[in-house]
Amino acid sequence: MTVMNVRRHISTAALAGSAVLGLLAVSACSTSGAADKEDGKLAVTASFYPMQFLAEKIGGKHVSVTSLTAPGTEPHDLELSPKQTAQLGESDAIVYLKGVQPAVDEAVKQSGVKHTADAASFTKLESHGAEVGGHDHGGHEGESAEEHAEHSEHEGHEGEESGLDPHIWLDPVKYAEAAKGVEKTLAAADPKHKADYEKNTAALVKQLDELNQEYKDGLKNRKSDTFITTHAAFGYLAERYGLTEEAISGLDPEATDVSGSRVKELQGLAKKHNVDTVFFETLTSPDMAKTLAKDVHAKTDVLDPIEGITKKSRGDDYLAVMESNLKALQKALGAK
Repeated sequence: MTVMNVRRHISTAALAGSAVLGLLAVSACSTSGAADKEDGKLAVTASFYPMQFLAEKIGGKHVSVTSLTAPGTEPHDLELSPKQTAQLGESDAIVYLKGVQPAVDEAVKQSGVKHTADAASFTKLESHGAEVGGHDHGGHEGESAEEHAEHSEHEGHEGEESGLDPHIWLDPVKYAEAAKGVEKTLAAADPKHKADYEKNTAALVKQLDELNQEYKDGLKNRKSDTFITTHAAFGYLAERYGLTEEAISGLDPEATDVSGSRVKELQGLAKKHNVDTVFFETLTSPDMAKTLAKDVHAKTDVLDPIEGITKKSRGDDYLAVMESNLKALQKALGAK
């Protein structure tokens, strides 16, 4: 099965050509970032922020982590420079998530690096479309999180766009599973510090377990199950806590060609399920969310997919922004 590439299609030949060009440029590039090993640390290249966070928390003082995606950059649209592709080839380890960034997936394949951690391979991925936890697919207002999650494990939801959804980091449980896989990769690349990587991973998993419990408790007594977002990044989160995500577009965060029938459907759902908030993101245009919110007499708010941390982020790291997301959901769903 192939993970859904959420960015618009790019010529495979062009990607491969870019990767080869970058690898040929290795000797021409000065050592920097992940290639700098003078400090004796494990040189780790992360594809984008959620992978960078894992590598830094698990690696601790033993790693030097460089992210391919600069803060404020939409990760799905990343184009690698020859220097970045060369950097991949010089890494001791690579932490990435297949299906989010096609350019990275191709470059990792070409890099020749032995120790690579594909976070998507450490947990179960599901097919998600523009609707997850659907109103007509067995989801019920008030259904417990456990009942809903169990039901969703056996069910794919078709929408305007479907495929294996890579947004696992927005589910603390799946993110913890990914963390354990990353720990094994770093330990294999640097056996001398295996015990520290295991200790750091245990601490991170404990934090993610606590975050999961915060979401369970914080969303218990809600008035509604349904929330509307610009793109379908929160499918795993919705399934975990018995919610229904309705996305204006599918998995592509920058889709602008939303059908009139989808808009009409969302207008009806908003009225039926008392939706008073339409969520938008920090790294993409809020125009679609604002237009729909105006049509249904709702307000707008931020639900951050945490693809990068910027000055606009409601928190300075993954855990802080996830807690801000919980508060936003509590307010929108009437679970203050």
